[in-house]
Amino acid sequence: NHDNQRGHGAGGASIVTFWDSRLHKMAVGYMLAHPYGVARVMSSFRWNRHIVNGKDQNDWMGPPSHKDGSTKSVPINPDQTCGDGWVCEHRWRQIKNMVIFRNVVDGQPHSNWWDNSSNQVAFGRGNRGFIVFNNDDWEMDVTLNTGMPGGTYCDVISGQKEGNVCTGKQIQVGDDGRAHFQISNTDEDPFVAIHAESKL
Repeated sequence: NHDNQRGHGAGGASIVTFWDSRLHKMAVGYMLAHPYGVARVMSSFRWNRHIVNGKDQNDWMGPPSHKDGSTKSVPINPDQTCGDGWVCEHRWRQIKNMVIFRNVVDGQPHSNWWDNSSNQVAFGRGNRGFIVFNNDDWEMDVTLNTGMPGGTYCDVISGQKEGNVCTGKQIQVGDDGRAHFQISNTDEDPFVAIHAESKL
């Protein structure tokens, strides 16, 4: 929330925020893919941080404002993100597409768990969705049982399905439900998500 995003209250420095967008997108993606609980996506604004001895001296700052103190409107950029100091994580393609993923897989069980005993994990939501994360310091190169019907799927993290075209990576799922995933540890978004409605 607004407070622990600034180091106040529970969690302190362990709270993942938009300041580390790579990790934040993965954490929110995991939350939205997992069936546990009620998900809440934080939507923020930037402020000029001034860290002294590990504490932000500007943690009191409010939203982007006019000189009279009134809050500025949120401008929407051509790519549907926000401008003028507003972060609007809920509009980031990866997070917006994971909200869609969550709706597509609603009611489906957590399934086909896989991990490498380190920081690479994957799991499905019945036969409606599958997600893979690489938070290790090395490349991920693995073939996994997705539980999904065979076909070609559009990864909704690197892009999205627009008509019958995928603007991101394409994932081929075999008739046996298995698919190959190769995710570099240097990728800006080192995770992949496919779902029933991203099938090409």
